[in-house]
Amino acid sequence: MRSLRFAPGPLFAQLRPYTGGPCNSAEGQRWEGSEVLLDLCQRRHFLRGDQRQALTWDSYLRGCHAGFGPLGMELRKNLAAQWWASVVVSREQVFAVDSLLHRAPGAGMLPSGEALSLTQVGTLREILQNKELNKEQITAALEKVLGMSGVLREDLLHGALEQYINCLELVNKKLPCGLAQVGVCFHPVPNIEPQNDNIARIGERTMSSLVWFSSARTAGQWLGYWLHQRLQWWRKFAIGPSNFSSSDFQDKEGRKGNHLYYSFPWGKEPIETLQSLGDKELLQMYPGNKSKLHGRDGRKNVIPHVLSVSGNLDQGVLAYLCDSLQLTESSLTRKKTLQRKVTS
Repeated sequence: MRSLRFAPGPLFAQLRPYTGGPCNSAEGQRWEGSEVLLDLCQRRHFLRGDQRQALTWDSYLRGCHAGFGPLGMELRKNLAAQWWASVVVSREQVFAVDSLLHRAPGAGMLPSGEALSLTQVGTLREILQNKELNKEQITAALEKVLGMSGVLREDLLHGALEQYINCLELVNKKLPCGLAQVGVCFHPVPNIEPQNDNIARIGERTMSSLVWFSSARTAGQWLGYWLHQRLQWWRKFAIGPSNFSSSDFQDKEGRKGNHLYYSFPWGKEPIETLQSLGDKELLQMYPGNKSKLHGRDGRKNVIPHVLSVSGNLDQGVLAYLCDSLQLTESSLTRKKTLQRKVTS
């Protein structure tokens, strides 16, 4: 018989042991333990279950679930507070920002294909039920409505870039500087039911974001610096630090970045992404007069390059819950084993 328990860490409170079933192999122990842990987390109010359907780890990873329980909320609150202390409080050139949960696209511009739009159902129903409109007119009317609809934010980068010029004033235009935020973001989740495979649900996740502005000359150095800082930060709270790792990547435009992963029982999942974006997003945000974007790099005025450091705190909570999992032999079973050895 084996015992499943949460090992106390900086972000946890101690929980009572839970007795699970036997495990025959190391891999079997990891998989069986993860299922037992999911059940335990739901019963101990770290994760909320769903009475309508059985939730799996995949449901929580996709952000398509009923949410965290009271203890899970406390764990995420602790994680966010530690992130804030590390990234914002201890650094005088990093400032807190806030942005709207949604934004309005330009007039006549359709949101991107995966964007989640905010539209009144009554408006859509009125267009679809209007018998005086033909198919082409209905399509045109729907495109006009979607083009004027608000779009739910999928990341915190856009909101930070909007406040870049205000940030420059706070540091007297001296680079580097950064803007930080923690908030909820939304993303489309494909429906796994075959009959509804064209309908996407809305997933939520709590994200942490640092948008770092530096000169092009030092951008590569800052990517290396923040990679080291973030990886060490995740590891310092872990019982098994080696389960946190990183790998580098390049996007289609050749821009470099790094993914930070946690090794779950079923494989690695990303928990944070660092990417050097150059000046492209900033120039798109502020077309026209480039001089207002200039920051000071020594005696030079330069348009800064942007480094995005985006973490998934919900995924981080799941990582630390799995990190706390320890399968050990129960004292009762060990005692019986010792007695058998003595009498044989």
